[in-house]
Amino acid sequence: MSDHEVAPVLRIEGRVLVGPDEVRDGLWAVGGRITYERPPGADDAVTLTGWVLPGLVDAHCHVGLGHQGPVDAETSEKQALADREAGTLLIRDAGSPSDTRWTDEREDLPKIIRAGRHIARTRRYIRNFAHEIEPGDLVAYVAREARRGDGWVKLVGDWIDRDAGDLTACWPRGEVEAAIAEAHRLGARVTAHCFAEDALRDLVEAGIDCIEHATGLTEDTVPLFAERGVAIVPTLVNIATFPGLAAAGEARFPRWSAHMRRLHKGRYDTVRAAYDAGIPVFTGTDAGGSLAHGLIAEEVAELVKAGIPALDALSATAWGARRWLGRPVLEEGAPADLVMYDEDPRADVRVLASPRRVVLNGRVMG
Repeated sequence: MSDHEVAPVLRIEGRVLVGPDEVRDGLWAVGGRITYERPPGADDAVTLTGWVLPGLVDAHCHVGLGHQGPVDAETSEKQALADREAGTLLIRDAGSPSDTRWTDEREDLPKIIRAGRHIARTRRYIRNFAHEIEPGDLVAYVAREARRGDGWVKLVGDWIDRDAGDLTACWPRGEVEAAIAEAHRLGARVTAHCFAEDALRDLVEAGIDCIEHATGLTEDTVPLFAERGVAIVPTLVNIATFPGLAAAGEARFPRWSAHMRRLHKGRYDTVRAAYDAGIPVFTGTDAGGSLAHGLIAEEVAELVKAGIPALDALSATAWGARRWLGRPVLEEGAPADLVMYDEDPRADVRVLASPRRVVLNGRVMG
């Protein structure tokens, strides 16, 4: 079937998890859209059965990025397809040096919400990933990426300072405040990569909307995040790599290595403390760069391991995540983007690792 052919009428039978506490018996997909009313042509519909979730969300993913920087369209396509096969049908691309707008024309690829390219301090991030600039240029670059993205901008809030031999904040408070205000004026939200503790208070008090990783949350900053409603995307499958990074950097940067080990050791307690305080928590894998795509089930399982109840961990990749990003779930008229399973994922989130069917824009994939 080509992208321009009309999607078939689908009859989805089974248990449809419309929301955390709302279950319906089946739905229809007509012209790529959801309906709960029996449509014309129902007698010829293709019937599928199973437990149904809205298409999963990976809120920290990098399509178009490899470990050495931007990748070509063929590689980007393979990344997006790996995510799709795992049930991820909506991606917040948290920084990419590649132009992936061409994927918007592909009805067989996940939908992407872009944050433009990372904005980092000069020589304070991974080579070829980001715009590397000085603080005086921050407002201008944030405005540029706000116009290029889909309502998000991505800052690198901290990184290793080779002179200090440890993680330190990248931006002065005044420049951060001005940059975030400019992004908000242009209708974009701002998020920032932050591993350590030092940058968090300034970023939150400056009005930031989200923090990626957030391993540096403390008893002092958790209440501040909760008060301001600042979300976190913990990327626990990425934090699992910290011991290996620490070992590789031990000889040159022993302070940094010890710091990374501490952040790793406290990762589950940090996420649980954030959740208990009412901080919004969403799933992200940090796929791209050094991590493989298609890890969303593992990230949900990590949230549960951290102590987040299974239903809320599911919401972090399904209903809650979609609403946070301003996208529909399984309501009447929404795009028929859904994932089907043999068992109830609310009973065991490990079910997410084995999708039975993936339906995107009303078409069965694979």
